[in-house]
This record gives sequence, C-alpha cells and structure tokens, in this order.
Amino acid sequence: MPLLQRHDAPTFNLPGIQFTTLASPRRGAQENAVWEVTVAAGVNGSPHRLTREETFVALEGRAQIELDGERHELQAGNALVVHAGQTLALSNPGAQPFRALAVFPVGGQALVGDQPPFTPPWAA
Repeated sequence: MPLLQRHDAPTFNLPGIQFTTLASPRRGAQENAVWEVTVAAGVNGSPHRLTREETFVALEGRAQIELDGERHELQAGNALVVHAGQTLALSNPGAQPFRALAVFPVGGQALVGDQPPFTPPWAA
C-alpha cells in the first residue's frame, strides 16, 4: 500500500474550482480515486452526471448542491452521496471557500451535456 504525499499531488483547475488528486490509478490506487475539491466563493457549478456513485465529505465552509433539481446545503462535517445518473451541480454562493474530499470509483466517468462520457483528469 503506497503512502501518497500531498506535496506530490497533481492539481487541476477549472474557473474558481481546484482539484487536488490525493489517490487515483496514476498514483497507485486500484479501486477508488480521492481528491480534495476547493470551490471559491461566488462560484456556480455546472450540471453534470456520473456513471458511478460519488461521495463528498465537507471539510470547510458551505456549498449549495442541486441534485436532480432539488437544492440542499452541504456544510463542514456532513457527507453527500450522489448516485450514478443523478444530475449534480455544486455551487458556493457564500463569502468563504468550500472544501471537501470526494471519493469516486476507478472507471467512473462524467457526463456533461451531450458530450461523450470522459474520465476527469483528477480521477485518472
């Protein structure tokens, strides 16, 4: 079982969102990818779906979650389970960054609009 150092972890950026890959197949994981996601204040997330279940554990701040059209608040200390096929948008309407860990099975893919399924680089 490899020990994966955070200082060696790759980061990926979308506007206002940073993903830090803690574990993934490229880093030696075989079953699950784990990353830290930080969403800057005022960022609205893009709706997307996943082919596998994803779990978030909120570490800091609050986020607004839209899950199949229903709005929820995710705050530090709580977890969110997104089932395969559900439409998810994660936003941060607050004044402070939101930070969470995400766990996603290896082989899972994202679906955005009419684009073909793809593996996010932070999960590869």
